[in-house]
Amino acid sequence: MTELRRLIPNAVPHLAGNEWKYLKECLDTNWVSSAGPFVPRFEREMAACLGVPHAVATVNGTAALHVALRAAGVEPGDEVLVPTFTFVATVNAIVYCGAHPVFMDSEAVSWGMDPEKTADFLARECLVKDGRVVNRGTGRVVRALLPVHLYGHPCDVDPLLDLCRRYPIALVEDSAEALGAEYRGRRAGADGLLSCLSFNGNKIITAGGGGMVLTRDAGLAARVRSLTTQARGDALEFVHDEVGFNYRLSNLHAALGVAQLEQLPAFLASKRATAAFYQEALGGVEGLHVFTEAPWARSSYWMPSVLLDEARSRDVRALLRGLNADGIQARPLWRPLHLQPVFHLAQTYRLELAERLYARGLSLPCSVGISHDERQAVVDGLLARLG
Repeated sequence: MTELRRLIPNAVPHLAGNEWKYLKECLDTNWVSSAGPFVPRFEREMAACLGVPHAVATVNGTAALHVALRAAGVEPGDEVLVPTFTFVATVNAIVYCGAHPVFMDSEAVSWGMDPEKTADFLARECLVKDGRVVNRGTGRVVRALLPVHLYGHPCDVDPLLDLCRRYPIALVEDSAEALGAEYRGRRAGADGLLSCLSFNGNKIITAGGGGMVLTRDAGLAARVRSLTTQARGDALEFVHDEVGFNYRLSNLHAALGVAQLEQLPAFLASKRATAAFYQEALGGVEGLHVFTEAPWARSSYWMPSVLLDEARSRDVRALLRGLNADGIQARPLWRPLHLQPVFHLAQTYRLELAERLYARGLSLPCSVGISHDERQAVVDGLLARLG
């Protein structure tokens, strides 16, 4: 029990609102499956939170990405430009569509998809033919850009939106890690043709799972809803126009999500307070760089992270193992996907920063319920390990 008491988890749910009340309502009324009042309520309230008119709940964030890409027109044999520095689910969703990822590099400010290199790839490596962007090297159609808002910080999306105005390409945003973040005064995840959220247990709010697709386009919202409900085309008969998916969210999960969303402002304040604590305590440490927000952004600080110069820590993996042995659940940054065995044959373009971020970075404990003493213990433990 002593070991458990001193464990400081990386990020765990914080259930401090109406979760019990709303779950009991589901049980009392017998609405526990994919029908029930909390599903449309969760969708309405999440859409209002991001300032878009349409939201469709899904069973998880990966499912949201899958159907969003399908709705954006991604077909088997197409290509999608995506950062290599992201969680594997982002790219798995591309492969679920039968499409191919083309891995782009990150830029240093937001760690998101590098707009300049992406523009360079489209200009140098592609041509526009018959209203489609074609990769000169592979002959495949480049159908979409899939930028990711990483670790709570929005990527620089305006230049990417400009590319999608110049080229016939769709922009689909992976906003799974950035609920509540802002980009140039706008909610992150509200600019693309479609955007996707996740409510996994370690996200800022959780539904015990779950995801969401958001869009300003009513037709796309209807298409997403159809795909998530087995593509049933008739309200009475079991008629299916295409192959769909059972990606619906249950009323139980949505009830949790609604209760969590009610607490989002307080959760964001806690995340930002944790990030500010780490910045104040570690910002002046030589050879250690705290990932902070750009002047044009307001980060949700889903997972406060740091980079370590080689002179400060020659072996970041040994440091991570030591911290975890101490009960401090620090974790590595995302392993670039072009380094994953399953994607080693995928095309890459000018990858220069992503591998350094992975090699030199780590994320610190940041649960919404983390205490002042626990934050201090994280700082003390990290500095002790660094020597």
